[in-house]
Amino acid sequence: MSSSEQDAVFTMSVVITAVIQLGGFSVAYALQTEKFYDILGGLNYLALALYSATSMSHDEDEEASSNFIENPRKVIMTILFFVSRSWLLLFLAWRAHERNGDSRFDEVKDKFAWFLVYWVVQGFWVMLISMPTIFVNSSSKTDFGGLLDLITTIGFTLGIALEILSDIQKALWVKAGRQGGFCTDGFWKYSRHPNYFGEIFQWCCAWLFAFGSSQGLSDRLWWVCILSPIFTIHILLNTAGTGVWHAEGKNLKRYYDKYADTYTDYRNRTSILIPMIGYQHVPLWFKRTFLFEWERYEYRPASKSTTTSTEETKNLKKEM
Repeated sequence: MSSSEQDAVFTMSVVITAVIQLGGFSVAYALQTEKFYDILGGLNYLALALYSATSMSHDEDEEASSNFIENPRKVIMTILFFVSRSWLLLFLAWRAHERNGDSRFDEVKDKFAWFLVYWVVQGFWVMLISMPTIFVNSSSKTDFGGLLDLITTIGFTLGIALEILSDIQKALWVKAGRQGGFCTDGFWKYSRHPNYFGEIFQWCCAWLFAFGSSQGLSDRLWWVCILSPIFTIHILLNTAGTGVWHAEGKNLKRYYDKYADTYTDYRNRTSILIPMIGYQHVPLWFKRTFLFEWERYEYRPASKSTTTSTEETKNLKKEM
């Protein structure tokens, strides 16, 4: 597929996303509901994968053929993408059902502009995350089997597995009555947010996997696709309303109020993101610099002059 044809596939993917998200917003605003917000996000992912996998031109030159079934790069990328986003769709739909809605929308679903922003942001998120998959499926490259292909395929698979298993472990812990007050089952013993790490890691691997479908380091479209992991990292680490920042900081109050000693111990010995052992022996400066243990994720009670975050920092410094 030529560069212009690839651009056309990306353009149509944007159109598909706009139709789904703006159409969903129109119905949701009219009905004053958010119940199918996450569902349409998940279906949007699957629609882009299906469209990009079936939109290839059929070149008469067999070596440049973009036939989906005969192209292992496209088959692998699309299958892994489908598994990842299908799980996200199922998990978010189940969570919304369990919670009987989504509290994020309580103050905005009756406000036209703000409610629209949520749908537009979801459209951007879907499109950016899907870019490596669209890139691979719109390429005519067929060769597969290099070292980078194998490493990134394994990494992509492991990232998906980590996210799914972490979500299941947390859900089972909740169903069992939230024993201990905070989850330390399975991967949660080695990371405070293993599901978020799985999400980030899989899209980093997906972007690197897409390199095999590029024209090399000079391929501008492949470089644009780096927005997929960058946007994921930004949303999960730097956005206050979601991801790590939302789970940490002031929202740790429920743990410190009831389980101050045990949670402080868990926090000191458990990585915030990357699953690992021996975290309590890592110097604080290294955690701050390389392991995302940033000060903004600490809990600072407004009513106390000596905050828990200060005590926590002192505990961490003792390890240095």
